[in-house]
Amino acid sequence: MGRVPARAAAPPLADAEVGLAPSRPAAGMGQLCWLPLLAPLLLLRPPGVQSAGPIRAFVVPHSHMDVGWVYTVQESMRAYAANVYTSVVEELARGQQRRFIAVEQEFFRLWWDGVASDQQKHQVRQLLEEGRLEFVIGGQVMHDEAVTHLDDQILQLTEGHGFLYETFGIRPQFSWHVDPFGASATTPTLFALAGFNAHLGSRIDYDLKAAMQEARGLQFVWRGSPSLSEQQEIFTHIMDQYSYCTPSHIPFSNRSGFYWNGMAVFPKPPPDGVYPNMSEPVTPANINLYAELGVSVQYATLGDYFRALHALNVTWRVRDHHDFLPYSTDPFQAWTGFYTSRSTLKGLARRASALLYAGESMFTRYMWPAPRGHLDPTWALQQLQQLRWAVSEVQHHDAITGTESPKVRDMYATHLASGMLGVRKLMASIVLDKLQPQAPMAASSGAGPAGHFASVYNPLAWTVTTIVTLTVGFPGVRVTDEAGHPVPSQIQNSTETPSAYDLLILTTIPGLSYRHYSIRPTAGAQESTQEPAATVASTLQFGRRRRRRTRHAGRYLVPVANDCYIVLLDQDTNLMHSIWERQSKRMVHVTQEFLEYHVNGDVKQGPISDNYLFTPGKAAVPAWEAVGMEIVAGQLVTEIRQYFYRNMTAQNYTYAIHSRLTHVPQGHDGELLCHRIEQEYQAGPLELNREAVLRTSTNLNSQQVIYSDNNGYQMQRRPYVSYVNNSIARNYYPMVQSAFMEDGKSRLVLLSERAHGISSQGNGQVEVMLHRRLWNNFDWDLGYNLTLNDTSVVHPVLWLLLGSWSLTTALHQRSAVALQHRPVVLFGDLAGTALKLPGPQQQEAVTLPPNLHLQILSIPGWRYSSNHTEHTQNLRKGHRGETQADLRRVLLRLHHLYEVGEDPVLSQPVTVNLEAVLQALGSVVAVEERSLTGTWDVSMLQRWSWRPGPGRRRGDSTSPSRPPGGPIITIHPKEIRTFFIHFQQQ
Repeated sequence: MGRVPARAAAPPLADAEVGLAPSRPAAGMGQLCWLPLLAPLLLLRPPGVQSAGPIRAFVVPHSHMDVGWVYTVQESMRAYAANVYTSVVEELARGQQRRFIAVEQEFFRLWWDGVASDQQKHQVRQLLEEGRLEFVIGGQVMHDEAVTHLDDQILQLTEGHGFLYETFGIRPQFSWHVDPFGASATTPTLFALAGFNAHLGSRIDYDLKAAMQEARGLQFVWRGSPSLSEQQEIFTHIMDQYSYCTPSHIPFSNRSGFYWNGMAVFPKPPPDGVYPNMSEPVTPANINLYAELGVSVQYATLGDYFRALHALNVTWRVRDHHDFLPYSTDPFQAWTGFYTSRSTLKGLARRASALLYAGESMFTRYMWPAPRGHLDPTWALQQLQQLRWAVSEVQHHDAITGTESPKVRDMYATHLASGMLGVRKLMASIVLDKLQPQAPMAASSGAGPAGHFASVYNPLAWTVTTIVTLTVGFPGVRVTDEAGHPVPSQIQNSTETPSAYDLLILTTIPGLSYRHYSIRPTAGAQESTQEPAATVASTLQFGRRRRRRTRHAGRYLVPVANDCYIVLLDQDTNLMHSIWERQSKRMVHVTQEFLEYHVNGDVKQGPISDNYLFTPGKAAVPAWEAVGMEIVAGQLVTEIRQYFYRNMTAQNYTYAIHSRLTHVPQGHDGELLCHRIEQEYQAGPLELNREAVLRTSTNLNSQQVIYSDNNGYQMQRRPYVSYVNNSIARNYYPMVQSAFMEDGKSRLVLLSERAHGISSQGNGQVEVMLHRRLWNNFDWDLGYNLTLNDTSVVHPVLWLLLGSWSLTTALHQRSAVALQHRPVVLFGDLAGTALKLPGPQQQEAVTLPPNLHLQILSIPGWRYSSNHTEHTQNLRKGHRGETQADLRRVLLRLHHLYEVGEDPVLSQPVTVNLEAVLQALGSVVAVEERSLTGTWDVSMLQRWSWRPGPGRRRGDSTSPSRPPGGPIITIHPKEIRTFFIHFQQQ
């Protein structure tokens, strides 16, 4: 549910015989759109196509229940959500003409598993068979499109689709995204790959929607990916300006048919035939007069509407790979604040997703070719399932967006933390089975009598060289690997705990493999032995420098260098001055600082910022008066630590930047590690009504153009646009995973581990919004505690890549994936000699080419047969699939990371032999290619084809011709391919 301004619409209901009738919210509820609702759709034809008969109005009763927003899931279930499905089933049975579409699976699954009676379950199956109940989208939630990662969108769809297919044998064919705040160009590709035939959206910029509506252009064929184009297009309908909420001031309003407690109502004409604001009553005697107006009205599912539209067989305009972001509802209501709102939750959601990704492949590797140990697979799947559900849930458009109330935020955080704890226990159990210890592993950061051990797992299907950081309680450390060989490492004072130390270890790990390290304290005479210890970093302190106009800037520069960059720091300011990029031999001036937008919180004084909206009154101002600096120099890593203070005498800093350059030793393939400057920031606690940004200013002639990603999948060009009002906010865009700016020679890439708002407010500048703290006196926000008074301290991470176009293009995609999926470290105490570390080659690696990403490798545990005929026959016989989870079916999904023409080598199609790639898991006996969420055999998937306008190629409704079931596959740029893999049982 989005923010609904005071003038906003109430949810529409409709009368099947005479027209459309919006409802009003229940007393005291404000302008909320609860469910069930009824949305009107007219059978709209493209311009120039004349109607051959009466206008057909399709009234679509639909669920719209936020999986968290103002109320928690548990509160919503008790208050109304469970009753929606109970009453809908009852009401649908009362009339054959009635229809209903169910959107969100989380509430339905809770109702189905915990509320529905056997009779109601029988009725649901009957209604689905008759086509009067229809599931659309089919995911756990209606996910946000701006700040979610594509991998997590796929996960939540897969979770919902797997349940629907396993339970009913159905596969949703239409998507319904009426509430996400803007639309991403990834969406048509995602839904096309899922097997959908058509898509309905709603929230796009008010100016653009008005122009499209005037031109009768709200329906089109959307080709979201420039590389896939018509291969993965989808027909799209954008709802008109009233969306799914029709304003109550229009004529023929019937306000009597809506109850927020979840009672389904299919309204009939009022007994006296009189509708508010209508002069003539509707009676059986005059109802034909309304038919003479040329309008027929019927209850419908979304599928009914799109089938009628498809049957017209007319041509449609084509929209290419542009998105509908940002989203504004008027000149002073730019919905760009939520790109950053609740940054802590955004970071937690992505870390949970990354942990789940690692846990899935670790468990799959444990089970194949044969499990060796005492782990209970049923328990293991339960841990994974709990985190799958939590990560799916937080993709909801009022969850990861940060637009929920504090108690709902706490609910999401609790579900994520609980799921992460379970998966960490699973991963620790797998490692302990491998190590076969005599004593249990305990997470620890203190000094044990014999030191510690660390097991490091690489969840990517590439060999990764990186630094892992541990906290230890002793200043002298010796690190050895499985063979007892010393490992390059560095010890330095901890940035988190004054009495502890940070231990940095250089690790090289093959794909989907482990490294195991022994970490023991050195003491006294041991330090002089031939066994090398971790090198000790030295710290160079610089006094605070006051912020001032720096006419003499650049006089005294301090270099920090590795094999790829020389970072020059200005001693007069303690700020970064420039970066020398060695490969291109170019110096780029780079300065970073923190600024704050001061925003209004009083509705009487003008537009406000809140969870959703960013409404700055003027340009950002520096948020600091002094900056201190220290350089922690070591043989392995050098860190630059900058601390920003509000004034010269402040004891505590409000902002900080920790920048890290790694010195990769000879003999290690550290291309990705060398070519990045890793930065971690601290921001907060903020003062009230402040929005904090990190601004990076360069001498790149960027023309005030930046590029930011759609959901970590593709990039969008973002030129600065001047508006009469609110230009700052309306030039903010979401950065989910990456962004860059460039000139003719160099490109500066930013990679992120959580979503942020990003903008270029000047030539050569890019600013990233890191944090927001807001309060306002708007009654609606106050009533539902949606004011975003966020007092937290946030610690986001960015990696910076600087270089030529060719260099950064080659490194950009792999580096972004490497940031999202960093190695997982399991850290425990050594109990004497109880642990025997395995040899480094005990498990064979899984390795893919550098342009292919292992998007998932998991054991879903679904109980259905992948033969659709067999599965549906089992359901009709009353057999609801296997009684136990299927541990034999492995889900594999591969993603080509590059666009057509992006790189001369990496953009080429790549052919792999799955038997060879997966030989570490056993002998592959069968390969089934499936739709994105696994429910379709792609050879059986026949999506609808829509006729494009003149000069456009028609999309093919079938998949490209491929040899069925073969292990050798060729994946083209930006393709995402999904398979069921079956291995030889051992």
